[in-house]
Amino acid sequence: MQDTDRPHEPAALVDAEAHSAGFRQVREARRLELVEDYVELIADLIGDGGEARQVDIAARLGVAQPTVAKMLKRLAEDGLVQQRPYRGVFLTEAGRTLAAEARERHRIVESFLLALGVSPDVARCDAEGIEHHVSGETLEAFRRFTAARTDA
Repeated sequence: MQDTDRPHEPAALVDAEAHSAGFRQVREARRLELVEDYVELIADLIGDGGEARQVDIAARLGVAQPTVAKMLKRLAEDGLVQQRPYRGVFLTEAGRTLAAEARERHRIVESFLLALGVSPDVARCDAEGIEHHVSGETLEAFRRFTAARTDA
């Protein structure tokens, strides 16, 4: 039997504290993922057409307008957006900051995937999910890797 034919031994179970810390990080990333997606999209819509309307947000996210209305209420309560009657949704300073941070994380992850040889369409889609689940340390490693390849 060759080494490659042997079944792999399962990895040793990490201690409970490290294990729970990993799950806490994932839960927090999931909680923030939707918020970041909304503020990033709102910023994009405002940048493209001057305003972000509930109907446009729903169409872009592929969800119903009541779903968007509920989330916009939450974002307003969190101080990230302001809703103006008959005028759409606008980001507060905190919302603009969060959107810019999310966009930069997306850019770094997408650039990293492209540097690995992933096709542009797949890199864009994959970055959309990955950007929310990488630590600052990993993101910085992605940035350094991409910068080193660009400088070479």
